[in-house]
Amino acid sequence: MTNQPYEGYDPYQQQPPAQPQWGYDEQQYATQQWQGQTWETQMHAPVQEAAAPPAAASETAYPPPQSYERPYATGQQAYPASAPAPAPAPASAPAPSDSAGYGPATVSGNARITDAQRARLEGRSPIIEPGMQPALLTALLGLLLAATAPIASYALVVPLVILQAVTAAGWFRLNGMWPARQGIALAFLGGVTADVAVLVAGRDQAPAAILGPLGVWVLLTLVLQLRSHADPDTRMYGLMATVASSALAIIATGYLGADPDTVSVGAAAVAVAVLARALPLPTAASVIVSLLAAAGAGIAVGGMTGLGTKGALIGAAAGVCALVGHRAASYDYPSRFVHFTAGVALPLTAAAPVIWILH
Repeated sequence: MTNQPYEGYDPYQQQPPAQPQWGYDEQQYATQQWQGQTWETQMHAPVQEAAAPPAAASETAYPPPQSYERPYATGQQAYPASAPAPAPAPASAPAPSDSAGYGPATVSGNARITDAQRARLEGRSPIIEPGMQPALLTALLGLLLAATAPIASYALVVPLVILQAVTAAGWFRLNGMWPARQGIALAFLGGVTADVAVLVAGRDQAPAAILGPLGVWVLLTLVLQLRSHADPDTRMYGLMATVASSALAIIATGYLGADPDTVSVGAAAVAVAVLARALPLPTAASVIVSLLAAAGAGIAVGGMTGLGTKGALIGAAAGVCALVGHRAASYDYPSRFVHFTAGVALPLTAAAPVIWILH
């Protein structure tokens, strides 16, 4: 696993020119993002009053009347076809590199490509794995789930609510949507609603108590997005991110609806699998070691809880889901915030449906 820069690192960041060019308002220049090695001067005629004194500006701002005494010289144009060469930049201002491969300058500017797009163009991988510190937090949260599940449902709710909150926040940031306080709050509220429904209805009614809030939250998200005044593409992107985040937070309630022994086996298997995945090994070897560790943890905890050899199946299935969540949190040059939210929560959240089904 190679270390890649976190979000915000831009090795191709350009230096703005030392002074605004001819014909452009300074206020517009302050907010416009220019790209390119040179200014395009032949496409746009200069406005001479930008550099002329007020008296001269009044004479050159408009074409002279017909009765103007001084005739134009032969071949002379009222407005030159090209602008005079701009003043040379100070010696201390670095010039753009010719190897950067920038396109021609434009008036409207070009959208900044993401770090992942630049990495693909350069043949580099856009994957950065969370590393050992987020893995330790995942293992700690998994062990809390495993330890509190046999005690009581209300004890299990405490680490479960933490998992749902981190899931909601991490998913939005993983999709590049930040800040998204309303979406995060909506997804987290959906998870808490499912928790309350399972506690009230009991484990026997867990499927209805989980799927009911899931359907309601999808409809609620759709209604809220329809009332948004954003453009259609932004609304669709926000709709998909909010629905996915809410679904993940609600599905995590599967820990509360599953058998306590199964929860203990699955959560412990996820904790061990993520720790093994964070070891400095080649990717293929790390995946194999993680799955073997998850199955071994399933056998060990299954022997203590009475599940026996079934614990190996639960542990291996939970380990596969944990690796899927780990991979999702590593995609597209995630930031450190993503690693400590989505990187911590997604391995456990992704394993919740399997633990719920296999209980």
